[in-house]
Amino acid sequence: MSRAFVFPGQGAQTIGMGKALAEAYPAAKAVFDEVDAALGESLSSLIWEGEIETLTLTANAQPALMATSIAALRALEAEGFSVNDAAFVAGHSLGEYSALCAAGALSVTDTAKLLRIRGEAMQSAVPVGVGAMAALLGLDFETATRVAGEAAAAGTGQEVCQAANDNDPAQVVVSGHKAAVERAVEIAKAAGAKRALMLPVSAPFHCALMQPAADKMAEALASVQIAAPAVPVVANVRAEAVSDPEEIRQLLIEQVTGSVRWRESVLWMVGQGVTEFWEIGAGKALSGMVKRIAKETVQKNVGAPEDIAALKG
Repeated sequence: MSRAFVFPGQGAQTIGMGKALAEAYPAAKAVFDEVDAALGESLSSLIWEGEIETLTLTANAQPALMATSIAALRALEAEGFSVNDAAFVAGHSLGEYSALCAAGALSVTDTAKLLRIRGEAMQSAVPVGVGAMAALLGLDFETATRVAGEAAAAGTGQEVCQAANDNDPAQVVVSGHKAAVERAVEIAKAAGAKRALMLPVSAPFHCALMQPAADKMAEALASVQIAAPAVPVVANVRAEAVSDPEEIRQLLIEQVTGSVRWRESVLWMVGQGVTEFWEIGAGKALSGMVKRIAKETVQKNVGAPEDIAALKG
């Protein structure tokens, strides 16, 4: 049975995530300690005892979710499982950094620092209120892309509206200027969307408006050591596996403005023989998406000690 390890993105964060793992496994606790040291602050205190509004800030949520994912992986390893058991690793948006860290391409310290920079850069790329994102439910990617294009064209001047996340066969997220995204919601409803709703996000991720953040990530990534991953990483913008460190570096820059091609990534892995997807870290969002993309696959979640106990079975 061929499996992939997949790592969640923003939105999966909850207060208390990873705490039970850290209490049960010294190797998991060490990950949180390393992230705290890398950032020069106690992010773990925020994750376990803080306010959800503060944790949800992009600059906090990104390294926090990565820390929780890698802590879960270390707990798995303590029980005899290994990332080398996976045919591929992949992650949704920031989860791609978790996947690269899991596969040994990036150190925990570098990953934490990069995600803090990425979160701050994405947050500051567009003034609050200028951009927005919306989920279009019940439309396929081609239709959602057409809707986004119509919404952009209907505006005054150079408004942006792009398909940002191709999550599963019936969920596409669009991103861009607020007015254009609001138009996309109305156009999507007219085009037969089951639902179309604005998302409570602080910035328009994965669209051309994020170019200032992509520039900052190019600068930050230039000096970071990237090793060849132990397991091929399926890149968001490519929807296929990559292993070359320089290619990985370039794709991480492109990922800031590019679409998250999650549906295609899952289908590509299934095409390579993957039958099991283990979601490593907080929440179960990716497992739901994978189930809708590839009904014949098996999903497992690794976010707490009892999940690992169930895997040992």
